[in-house]
Amino acid sequence: MTMNFRIDQTGAPGLSIDRPRALECRFRNSAGSRAYDLFVPSGPGDGPRPLVVMLHGSSQSARDFAIGTNMDRLAEEQGFLVAYPDQPRSANITKSWNWFRDADQQRERGEPSILAGLTREIMGRFRVDPARVYIAGFSSGAAAAAVMAMTYPDLYAAVGIHSGLACGSAGSMLLALPTMYRGALLPPRQATHPVPTIVFHGDRDTTVAPINGDQAVAQARPDSDLIVTTLEGRSSGGTAYTRTLLTEPAGAWTSEQWILHGAGHAWAGGHPAGSHTDPAGPDASREMLRFFMANPRR
Repeated sequence: MTMNFRIDQTGAPGLSIDRPRALECRFRNSAGSRAYDLFVPSGPGDGPRPLVVMLHGSSQSARDFAIGTNMDRLAEEQGFLVAYPDQPRSANITKSWNWFRDADQQRERGEPSILAGLTREIMGRFRVDPARVYIAGFSSGAAAAAVMAMTYPDLYAAVGIHSGLACGSAGSMLLALPTMYRGALLPPRQATHPVPTIVFHGDRDTTVAPINGDQAVAQARPDSDLIVTTLEGRSSGGTAYTRTLLTEPAGAWTSEQWILHGAGHAWAGGHPAGSHTDPAGPDASREMLRFFMANPRR
């Protein structure tokens, strides 16, 4: 992995610093390579830090996604590392993660092996708590995050899916667009090792149909009786939402589904300087972090 410092900083990887760092990195393995930005918060922390991997959507960049989600600010506030892998046009002309290709839905193959590899590399170079490693994404990045939760449940403690699709919803580019518009024709297979999952989806999303959010929640659901709690609310910006909590009685697994009423294909509560954001929505970034930190890998 190569690292270039984007801003002046002191210290070295793995050591405490006085100021936050934004690093430009690249990971390579036999499946290919990806550049990614890595935000390292200031201060020594209270021990090994959590790590959140953030996957942008189509037409976005790593930096655009960082700005739109406000994750760097939250990382500095809460003391966790955050990585933003960047999908190049050479891998997909629209910069979409290839969630729909069979080869990119399997452990230790294709894009999943690259994303898992760069996650492990960061864990090896910095003081990362292995029980608090998470992955989240938007749109195609959310679909890729769902793939990572299915293929690497031993690596990621929880997953955030915003306006995305379940793993295995499509097996080719030919099926990708129809699946986005109407959902998978056949219910995606359930996870063998369910990972706690938080899903956000606008009920007026015309790019990725809301049924895909339902299917993502269903995929992550364990084969056991669950306690279901439904809450209604409204963000400070005026967006109404329905929040459904699914928990096992023993508390070993949980998920949340947020249906954002009247919202389209945009990151809820995001910063308007980033693309595909809806500042009026509830703060999806902060809610995901709350969910993640409450769900370390057990």
